[in-house]
Amino acid sequence: MTDKLSLKEFIKLELSGWKKQEIIALILIFTIIFTSAIMLKDSLVAVVSAICGILYTVMAGKGKISCYLFGLSGSGCYSYLAFSNALYGNLILYMCYYIPMQILGIFKWKNNLKKETKEIIKTRLSNKNRFIILGITSLLSILTIFILNYFNDSQPIKDGITTAFSIMGMYLTVKRCIEQWLVWIVVNGLSFIMWLDAVIHGAKAYATAIMWAFYFIAAIYFYYTWKKELEKTQQA
Repeated sequence: MTDKLSLKEFIKLELSGWKKQEIIALILIFTIIFTSAIMLKDSLVAVVSAICGILYTVMAGKGKISCYLFGLSGSGCYSYLAFSNALYGNLILYMCYYIPMQILGIFKWKNNLKKETKEIIKTRLSNKNRFIILGITSLLSILTIFILNYFNDSQPIKDGITTAFSIMGMYLTVKRCIEQWLVWIVVNGLSFIMWLDAVIHGAKAYATAIMWAFYFIAAIYFYYTWKKELEKTQQA
């Protein structure tokens, strides 16, 4: 993974390029998660899942390949939470798709890193491919909703849409496309609502709800960050 770099050099590169507001935001969200976990007696699994998930999202947004290490750890914890709360669409998504795709992503990103910073080379879809992606995702959403409803999923519509869009979002992440962030905005917004409902009905997963709220804001932030970088690349 380090492309002949020493472990120390690899870690140094992975921690480089941070903006002050990004560090502050990370400290703030971790403080909120730990505080709420202590006060509300949150599940330890939910806390670990949230921390790994947030680190995955931030590192992916910064184009750092180490994001997948946090992603794999968080996916294991999240799968347990999804099973415990009867969100079977999310469970199948993580176990059968997210984890294998994250392993694939390590190898795909490794072959598309900038030599100087070891950040990924970002891409964008053509208008034609955007239309195709939207059509496939919409059809997959409808199919998933029907399947989850048949198996008595606790929230089939939201779970079905987030499952279908997440499948496409992960695919676009591995492909390094900026459009992934538009997909994640939809997924993260609906997932926050879904887990907030679960918490209201007694689930000990406060950190998970906070995590999805952070994801939603982060997706918007990184969409515009990637957009600026791609525009500069085109002008160069």
